[in-house]
Amino acid sequence: MKLAMIGLGRMGGNMAHRLVQQGFEVVAYDRDPAAVAEAVTKGATGASDLAVIPDMLPSPAIYWLMLPAGEITEKVMREVGGLAREGDIIVDGGNSFWKHDLERSKWLKERGLTFIDVGVSGGVWGLERGYCMMIGGDDAAVKHIDPILRALAPGPGTIPRTHRPKTQGEWQAEMGYVHCGPAGAGHFVKMVHNGIEYGMMQAYAEGFDILKQRAKQDLPEEMRFELNLSDISEVWRRGSVISSWLLDLIAIALAGDQSLSKFSGKVADSGEGRWTIDAAIEEAVPVDVLAAALFARFRSRVEFSFADQLLSAMRFGFGGHVEVPQ
Repeated sequence: MKLAMIGLGRMGGNMAHRLVQQGFEVVAYDRDPAAVAEAVTKGATGASDLAVIPDMLPSPAIYWLMLPAGEITEKVMREVGGLAREGDIIVDGGNSFWKHDLERSKWLKERGLTFIDVGVSGGVWGLERGYCMMIGGDDAAVKHIDPILRALAPGPGTIPRTHRPKTQGEWQAEMGYVHCGPAGAGHFVKMVHNGIEYGMMQAYAEGFDILKQRAKQDLPEEMRFELNLSDISEVWRRGSVISSWLLDLIAIALAGDQSLSKFSGKVADSGEGRWTIDAAIEEAVPVDVLAAALFARFRSRVEFSFADQLLSAMRFGFGGHVEVPQ
């Protein structure tokens, strides 16, 4: 099976490499020629321009976009939509706003093209671990690209099966990807996933800040503890009810530097947290924790704490995300 991967950044480059490793033919394109050259060294076929890609793909062609949400995705989507041929499939694997998917799907359908939105979680670790994917779009088109989804997904791994008495055979969600519904549904589910992530990260960050501040000199001496945060994060990884991949990343960061000195604590947000709050307002759903976590990031850009440094360390750990510029 052959496809074009458009956008070879932290996620797209690794996804192209994972597909090549599993026997897929990948046409790789990025506006940075160096990124294309790197993909070629890993087995992909490089494309020097978007305009040449249609003649490099069989019909129906599959175009997978891995671009930052916003104007660049809209621009490239329009360009690819103008180049693609009737029956082709265009996949947006970035963190686009789900309402934009509805507009893009309609526009592409008018041109005889099919749109699929894929919310992807896995960050810079996905090449090795695989990518959790939440998918929206036409049933037939999603089934057509299923081999690609299966190759990118982590598979069942060593995670114990959830007991489902009426389930027989393979359960797609166990493989690490799921078709959530029509166009927009995949990015909607991924948006809420990231909103939950904000709350979980904030809880860890605040808890470790409490541990760190117990050593403050203005506390009575008998109430002060010099706690080894690296040891604590490590022991919590093993058998604790709060163990998670986020805690793994905390342990890695603290093992290297318990003061997290390379992180300023000015925590960025990439949009999904805000969109999750907007969705909650539309639905009249109270989201106290998620809203507080988002506002904490805003506050970190004015005054920051060790908790905010830990948030930045986690974001860098799973996605290579950088802090808000100084």
